[in-house]
Amino acid sequence: MNDQVQMLYAADDFALAAQRHRVLRNTYGLLAVSLVPTVLGAWVGVSTGISQAMGGGLAALLFLAGAFAFMFAIEKTKDSATGVYLLLAFTFFMGLMLSRLVGQVLGFRNGTSLVMTAFGGTAAVFFAMASLSTVIKRDLSGMGKFLMVGAVILLVAGIANIFLQSSALMLTLIVASLGIFSAFMLYDIKRVVDGGETNYVSATLAIYLDVYNVFQSLLALLGIVGGDRD
Repeated sequence: MNDQVQMLYAADDFALAAQRHRVLRNTYGLLAVSLVPTVLGAWVGVSTGISQAMGGGLAALLFLAGAFAFMFAIEKTKDSATGVYLLLAFTFFMGLMLSRLVGQVLGFRNGTSLVMTAFGGTAAVFFAMASLSTVIKRDLSGMGKFLMVGAVILLVAGIANIFLQSSALMLTLIVASLGIFSAFMLYDIKRVVDGGETNYVSATLAIYLDVYNVFQSLLALLGIVGGDRD
């Protein structure tokens, strides 16, 4: 009897491990695919000059309204193929919104190099956080509330700086964003590894936002400290 119980527990553990591995594999796969419409959206934005034509305040309002609408719709449809299509449309939209910053950085003589450096730095952060998530055995679920508070503070301060136009505050927010979303990346990947997130569409959305914000922060920081206008 005891052997049968142990066999049942072992089977359950194996099934859970297989499910976690499947969710993680699907998440990484969809995340990789989502980068394609992001790059396409950024290319369209830079080529057409759509984002450059909008003022900073208008772009911020459009970004917030569009992003929250997409995220709400994705979460509502995450258990169907519609959720995947909406996620890919969302990543195109995010690329379009990113094109304003990309266009500004590409205006530097070393702009292409800065973009590639930001991409490489983001990839390094992702692989570091993904590796840490499999090594750290401690439960990181308590991080979520603190990180969310930090993200809300960043959002409010960022909106305020649209009117304040403070260079010092902007630089502070960029550095803080880089740290907070790197930690968010670890937190979100660890949730999938530990089985806390079982839907790969939701998992991809969370990790994509982390990657997006880390890249955006790195690119903005590199543009400020390393942009060559000569």
